[in-house]
Amino acid sequence: MPSAVRALGPPLLMTLALLGTASPAAARPVGWSLAPAGGPRPSFYAEGTPGTALQDTIAVTNPARTPVTVRLSGTGLPVVLARTALTVPARTRAEVPFTVTVPSGSAPGDRSGAIEARDGTGRTASVPVRLRIAGPRLAALTVEQVAVHPHGITYQLVNRGTTVLVPTLAVRADGVLGRVLDRAPRTLPVRLAPGTRRTLTEPWHGRPLLDRVDVRLTVTAPGGAHATADTAATFVPWGTLGALAGAAATAATATYLVRRRSRRTGESESPSRESELTGAAT
Repeated sequence: MPSAVRALGPPLLMTLALLGTASPAAARPVGWSLAPAGGPRPSFYAEGTPGTALQDTIAVTNPARTPVTVRLSGTGLPVVLARTALTVPARTRAEVPFTVTVPSGSAPGDRSGAIEARDGTGRTASVPVRLRIAGPRLAALTVEQVAVHPHGITYQLVNRGTTVLVPTLAVRADGVLGRVLDRAPRTLPVRLAPGTRRTLTEPWHGRPLLDRVDVRLTVTAPGGAHATADTAATFVPWGTLGALAGAAATAATATYLVRRRSRRTGESESPSRESELTGAAT
């Protein structure tokens, strides 16, 4: 594909070229074909910075004795065709310009797509389109919204750079009496595209029953990306404390009832004694 950058939406330019007439004895049924215009090329290639538009031309060749109608479309890349449906006469080649726009904000690197054609019988053909996006490559990420839950540690990874990242995670937690969790760095099974975020969970089995811990997550990625995030959590065995509180309440209730019963028994004996004392005073 020409390296020059041209404006989006070129005018429709469809050229028809007579292919030549073969003799009846040598004529054989040959299907239509799809290829880049302007010479033998196996695919289209373009290179540009985000926001630019690159133009080239696709050709449909029909060597048969009858016209063929095909529909054109682009896949995998933002392709705009000057025409999406055309009828190619017998022994004729039709050329259709198209434009590939490099998406704004795209990360540098290679992208791929294709231009496809389909006729009324369902027959298809395609030509690859390879796009290289120019620009600085920057690896950067952050770790956000770290929290400790009963099922583990949740957190978000955000790609702040211009390259796809495959991050590595290390986890550490320190309690009142020392370290309670220490996991060496390991590669996470995710590919983080530029500008995207993913919420992940790190399982934590065998966590403390009663402790206050400081948790630190450290994430790195090739290219120099590095980020850390901290949070704190307090573990309290509420179930055990509830059972103990219930037992204490039961014991307190029993003690109260025993004391009350003893008090009532003492009160029932006190009138006769008081009567004797009163009589003696009289």
